Amino acid sequence: MPLSLDLTGSVALVTGGARGVGRGVTARLLAAGATVVSCGRTVPEAPLPAGAEHRTADVRVPEQVRELIDGIAADHGRLDLVVNNAGGAPYALAAEASPRFSAAIVGLNLLAPLAVAQEANRIMQRQTGGGHIINISSQSARRASPGTAAYGAAKAGLENLTRTLAVEWAPKVRVNAITVGPVRTEQSHLHYGDEDGVAAVARTIALGRLAEPDDVGDLCALLASPFASYVNGSAILLDGGGTRPAFLDAANAEHP
Repeated sequence: MPLSLDLTGSVALVTGGARGVGRGVTARLLAAGATVVSCGRTVPEAPLPAGAEHRTADVRVPEQVRELIDGIAADHGRLDLVVNNAGGAPYALAAEASPRFSAAIVGLNLLAPLAVAQEANRIMQRQTGGGHIINISSQSARRASPGTAAYGAAKAGLENLTRTLAVEWAPKVRVNAITVGPVRTEQSHLHYGDEDGVAAVARTIALGRLAEPDDVGDLCALLASPFASYVNGSAILLDGGGTRPAFLDAANAEHP
């Protein structure tokens, strides 16, 4: 029997699904047949992938999260998948970051995904077939994160949260994370500079390129499918094989 990845009949929410990684996730879930709702604080400037629905909501505000989740369940009859993608952080050295700044970063990258997951779990636990929650994490969770200390700490917390929720909410709801390495998006220049900078970063990755948003979307679709029905509490590394350890280059460099 041929294998096919078909999410027809599933209803998915992608937070921050209008651009960057979130847009790639939205597009790939649509391609797999899912009904996809994207949410963000504002109306997207660019049209969403054809077939996607957008709802305005700030995931940092619990009341708006509850209204969002209840609205999706009421309009579509169910909620099968949530991808907690909304997040990020501007560059700020830890010695200079204010307590208010750090609290905001942790709020967006850890507390907001928890609030979305809690509301989604409330719906998923009472529906036939349960559901699945995917938290989008970052390599910053597993290595030093200079310039984004609060972000790295929040993502590390998100991966621990993933494992805890996977135990608490099983067997009805599966919870997993994707730990993403460098991704080429419309905002790549903010992290890597111009095209030469992007190319230089790509050369450090085993597969020779940055991830594309579709790569993250493909893994989300796979995790949401029956092919991953026994995957729970995992944080799957999506980094193209990673980068060559710096100490090897240092050890083999010419020394004066």
